[in-house]
Amino acid sequence: MSRAQEMRDRERLATEVHLAPRPAKGSDLSVCLAYANTYPVGMANLGFQAVYGILVRAGVLVERAFLPDERPYERIRSLESGRPLSSFDVIAFSISFETDYVHLLDVLAAAGLALRRDDRDERDPLVVVGGPATFLNPEPIADFVDLFLIGEGEEMVPEWLGELRAARRGGGGRREMLAASAAIEGAYLPGAWDGFTSGVRAGLSSGDGAPADSACSAVHGRPAPRVHRRYLARLDDAPTRSQILAPDAVFGDMFLVEASRGCEWGCRFCAAGFMYRPVRHRSARALRDDVLGTALAHRTTVGLVGAEMASQPGIAALCREVAERGGRASPSSLKADLIGPELASALGGNATRSVTVAPEAGSERMRRVINKNLTESEILRAAELLATGGVSSLKLYSMIGLPTETDDDVLAIADLAEKIRARLARGVGRITLSINPFVPKPWTPLQWEPMLDLKTLRERTQLLRRAVQRIPGATLDVESPREAYWQTLLSRGDRRVGALLVRVHASGGAFWPVIQEAVRAGGLDGCPSPDEFVHRRYAPDETLPWDFIDHHVDKRYLLVEWRKALLERETAPCDVATCHSCSAC
Repeated sequence: MSRAQEMRDRERLATEVHLAPRPAKGSDLSVCLAYANTYPVGMANLGFQAVYGILVRAGVLVERAFLPDERPYERIRSLESGRPLSSFDVIAFSISFETDYVHLLDVLAAAGLALRRDDRDERDPLVVVGGPATFLNPEPIADFVDLFLIGEGEEMVPEWLGELRAARRGGGGRREMLAASAAIEGAYLPGAWDGFTSGVRAGLSSGDGAPADSACSAVHGRPAPRVHRRYLARLDDAPTRSQILAPDAVFGDMFLVEASRGCEWGCRFCAAGFMYRPVRHRSARALRDDVLGTALAHRTTVGLVGAEMASQPGIAALCREVAERGGRASPSSLKADLIGPELASALGGNATRSVTVAPEAGSERMRRVINKNLTESEILRAAELLATGGVSSLKLYSMIGLPTETDDDVLAIADLAEKIRARLARGVGRITLSINPFVPKPWTPLQWEPMLDLKTLRERTQLLRRAVQRIPGATLDVESPREAYWQTLLSRGDRRVGALLVRVHASGGAFWPVIQEAVRAGGLDGCPSPDEFVHRRYAPDETLPWDFIDHHVDKRYLLVEWRKALLERETAPCDVATCHSCSAC
């Protein structure tokens, strides 16, 4: 670790405010909780903080580790005591984004550990990984990990810790702890089988989401696991909120509180909307107590975390109460048709000057394809209400490269922004169009669709850029198509993609030259051309690399939704009280 990094870490520790009890100094079990990115990014991640709180309350000796702020990555030690990561019983990673997969390798190497699981021995700590990215598809990093915990930490981590401790009390070491972990529902030991290979045809899935064709379970000579994703039934039973206030974190001025998990609207591109089914909300009373009784005692700005916040019970009244107490509520993305006068006024009244609305597409045809259940008139009405309420800036999220998209659909994004500008010339001072290329995600109805080729994406980006230039006060922020390609490769890839991750790690993170070389060569190190994963439409009867995970969503339901997308037909939002179509309830 460099001297500059060491001093920076000391300053960070000195400014932190711990709301949870301090970790145990001595324990029968030591865990290094690692985030595969830098401290500012990791400490802004509410899932990472939640797992930290779970470990502390369980009496585990827990310390944290992060990627250094700059390359080259020298030896990584724990943040709290500078302890070598190799001296812990467990190194546990929380990974929310697929593009952090390569950083898992960076951390392992900088900790002095072998990258591949098979090259480590009994003296090394268990390498355990959880987090949303791995719930969807852990296979690209399967060769580097001893154990995945597939599911929500509140539900399974305490149970898993109990098994580890029982193994330790019995005199067991690394091998026995790993064997004990296998007893936990939601545990996935990738060393126990070889993974599904993309392109293998195996028929449709059974009703519980697992592959139906028995032959596919032995494609590589070992039986396929059946991993059932764990979930917390009632969010009020384990409220998720900031455990450590870290001024140097992204959103360091905020106190974060989870308001909901999942989403009932069924947007066909959205992994969170299917991975976290059924949707769960904090009760209005419990959320109010957390925000007014805890969050405002420490910060004036409260970040309300959820996939879609306008449908949160009591959200308008809560935002109003926060404003009356001199604070500011900052909800994540709001669905436009659910923004009423009360919510718009409450947001403007609590000094919220910028609000994010996600039309996701410019044309109503494309919104039918992705099942957005949102009309242009509803978007314009919401923008007008927000401006009237005092919100001065709007951020509009949209995608390009969606299935069946045309140039006219792309230009409709600019047309929508222009209509908002024309209607709100005196109200909204700035409109930011945040544009992301469509990335097909596992366990969504569009998981079979390919990513659009980069040439066409660039052409459509330029088309949109020229159209936006004519709109006063509008700016365009577009994610790199190359970044989207990399994300798609890691989202849809199978275990063979790990070979490319090793190459990218060795190159210092420069993924694009590695991808170009692999495409030109038709594959590298046993991995086929990346285009096979990124630009190929997966067949409906194909066994997908992630099919062994049971998200409680029937694969046949996803197929129906995919077909409805191509027919431009919408599906009503989830009614968890009466609907059983997807099987999640």
